[in-house]
Amino acid sequence: MQTDISEIEIGSTKNVVQPKFSFQQTFAALKYRNYRLWFWGQMISLFGSWMQTTALAFFVFELTHSPAYLGYVGFAGGIPAWLFTFYSGVISDRYQRKKILFATQLWMMFFAFLLAVLTFTKIIQPEMIIVISFLLGVGNAFDATPRHAFVNELVEKEDLTNAIALNSTMFNTATAISPAIAGIIYALLGPAWCFMINGISFLAVIINLSRMNLKQREISTEKKSVLNEIKEGFLYLKQNKLLLSIISVTSVLSLFGMGLVTLFPAWAVKILHGDSTTNGFLQSARGVGAVLFALIIASINK
Repeated sequence: MQTDISEIEIGSTKNVVQPKFSFQQTFAALKYRNYRLWFWGQMISLFGSWMQTTALAFFVFELTHSPAYLGYVGFAGGIPAWLFTFYSGVISDRYQRKKILFATQLWMMFFAFLLAVLTFTKIIQPEMIIVISFLLGVGNAFDATPRHAFVNELVEKEDLTNAIALNSTMFNTATAISPAIAGIIYALLGPAWCFMINGISFLAVIINLSRMNLKQREISTEKKSVLNEIKEGFLYLKQNKLLLSIISVTSVLSLFGMGLVTLFPAWAVKILHGDSTTNGFLQSARGVGAVLFALIIASINK
């Protein structure tokens, strides 16, 4: 993320104001009540989500002993993002994002509790996990776009960069800590408790969303087809070379790089001769550096 360098013209001379590092700026967005509610609600929920993600992957490998099956589950959970994200963007523009987020959080909470019940009762089968992973992926696809855009409604424009950096810090803090905790809980209590904790954690977001006082966002009443709006998005992307480059790099990294993470449970057991705790620490290790860098970005002055 690059912070803009503002230019102030005095007469015929331009003074370039360089961004400065300031610890006071690090948590500037938290001065907004709505953003504080969002930040802490999301933080709690993300801890639960990473617990479930970590436990579910190891549980699949424990049930099947198949690295390939880890790929099947990962594919089922990831393909909805490619299928539905464009539609999610259109819906995010057409409807109030707070209401969309209510719906997606309830959807994912339901399937977290379903996983917990099926696992507690020992009814769960690998095929069921594939179906549930796909349905959770659908929820994530329709949740991601309004979730990212929602920050614009929570802070003023001058603190938007800070809020985005704090969002990244929030996500990566959960990535760095929660999987390790999940590995320990899995070893002590079993996977079902990880799923149950995730289901409960969604309440933090749902309750905090209900406590927010937001201005009604103006929504265009112009009627367009969904396909036309998606087409407009692609045309804009084609014209904006910088944005196109960023999305292309991110897509390549996601497509070819995340496969390594999918195979962590098999690596932990077959190569490192470890258990769920080993898998949890492997998952956590990748989030530590990301947290430090996100805090540095958040500390740069406007």
